[in-house]
Amino acid sequence: MPRLISTLFLILFATGFAFSQNNLTLKTYPPLLEKLENGGQHEMIIMLSEQADLSGAYRLSTKAEKGRYVWNQLNKTADATQGEVLAVLEQAGVYYHAYKVVNCIYTVADFDVAATLANLPSVSNIYENTYSPLDGPVDMDVVGQRDTNVLNWGLDMIQAPLVWKAGFTGEGVTVAGQDTGYDWDHIILKPKYRGYRGTDAPDHNYNWHDGIHEISPLAGDSLNPCGLSINEPCDDNNHGTHTMGTMVGSNGDDYYGVAPDARWIGCRNMERGNGSPASYMECFEWFLAPTDLNDENPNPDMSPHVINNSWYCSISEGCDPANSGFMETVVDNLKAAGVVVVVSAGNFGSSGCETVSRPPAIFTNSFSIGATASNDTIARFSSRGPVTIDGSNRLKPDVSAPGVSILSSTIGDGFASFSGTSMAGPHVAGAVALIISANPAIAGDVEAIETILKETADPKTDTTTCGGLSSQNVPNHLYGYGRINVYNAVLAALNYTSAIEVKDENLPVNVFPNPFTSQLTFDVRTMEGKATIQLFDLNGKVIYKENFYPQQERFLTIAVPASLAGLLTYKIVAENGWSGGKVIRID
Repeated sequence: MPRLISTLFLILFATGFAFSQNNLTLKTYPPLLEKLENGGQHEMIIMLSEQADLSGAYRLSTKAEKGRYVWNQLNKTADATQGEVLAVLEQAGVYYHAYKVVNCIYTVADFDVAATLANLPSVSNIYENTYSPLDGPVDMDVVGQRDTNVLNWGLDMIQAPLVWKAGFTGEGVTVAGQDTGYDWDHIILKPKYRGYRGTDAPDHNYNWHDGIHEISPLAGDSLNPCGLSINEPCDDNNHGTHTMGTMVGSNGDDYYGVAPDARWIGCRNMERGNGSPASYMECFEWFLAPTDLNDENPNPDMSPHVINNSWYCSISEGCDPANSGFMETVVDNLKAAGVVVVVSAGNFGSSGCETVSRPPAIFTNSFSIGATASNDTIARFSSRGPVTIDGSNRLKPDVSAPGVSILSSTIGDGFASFSGTSMAGPHVAGAVALIISANPAIAGDVEAIETILKETADPKTDTTTCGGLSSQNVPNHLYGYGRINVYNAVLAALNYTSAIEVKDENLPVNVFPNPFTSQLTFDVRTMEGKATIQLFDLNGKVIYKENFYPQQERFLTIAVPASLAGLLTYKIVAENGWSGGKVIRID
């Protein structure tokens, strides 16, 4: 009888071991499984089966409401489901970091711990945390202290100066970047840093986070020039400082950035240009609900309006669709929170079509950006679609922007011209800031902002055919919907009305030209009887009023006093209804 019990125990033990091994095989990324079988501890990301349902965010009207809702839902899901995984890791005595932005846990563990985790019903997958190098600038021209009379040509190409003349410079908008860090004390960045308070000491709480806590295995054993887990912005590579200058950089009347009066915050997600999914997620999560310097007291109300991402997660390092699907969930969740995620498309276009192939540029909800040259054609290096790596064949890039020989800031009050889609993305992030500053009501409506940028882009074509789609079509796989035109985008944003907002204007009236210089013409053929037109300044004060008869005028032209400039609103009231809208006066 004892022998029978012993034999039965061995059979059950063997069956249980096989079951455990089978779960580990089914749930673990194959390259990671091979490393675990060869022994040692390895970096991994434990993905939980249950992910938060954030669909309710899309029924909310403001960015603040969306951000709080998403953060609360993510926390509830993580608190309810991560317990048994954390218990295993604590019992094993291994390091871990629990995430909220997507329901997962980073750890460094061995085969036995991974096998135990794989047996938990709450665990869906075990991914490898790999390291990938920065897709850095294609060309660099370091020029030192720059002649301020020669600025970024891309600003003129996208017509940013016209937007500034209309009074929109990004004021009230927060842009963010996750990159190699930022030289916050740079002459064109310091005044725009959200943590800068003039003569007072800077406040880095809620404005800076360092996602780099150890030396990257790709960087060797040398010390990082900025240090690790630092409490003040620092750039160990130059790349991040350059991208931020293109978004917001300015020095007095010299504008280097698209949105020179926007404020910026930052997170370092790469160690001298080498990042990993864990460091990328850490920055995304911090942007969703920034914290103080102790990494405590997260506050979604401090989140940015737009995040620039001039990096990619390398396929050669294992970050393929099979190992990075959770990164797409991260991007989706930021969008649900009302944050625009701008991503550079990549610099692999010299290899031809289907070169938008690295996360996060391949994702549906990433707003992916190609690069154009000063002659307004696609840059030779700019990655092209369609996205085939995941079998979707989706159109990418979404739009394009200037990305060749872009002058911007570098470490130590320096300046340099860089080329790459890394330089194009910041133009678009800055454009988002101008759109929101022109119409704050659009903040948080990511779909509307991206649609405006696509529909107002200058269409661009080419003779190339990619994925069976001729680049004579718009959109296409080289330029997307075209090269952005922020001036047209702002005009469209001024006429934007939220789908939730009730719009009760009942008479269509066309006004042209808009913007205008001295005269406005209104097509009032839909109006009847005696009518009154009024112009208002931004404070709602009546600055012009005239009575007229639409049947006689049909097209009403008025001379606007030279003293009136910038954004004006109008209202026309007739006997059969009324209409109103916005117009822009420029020099």
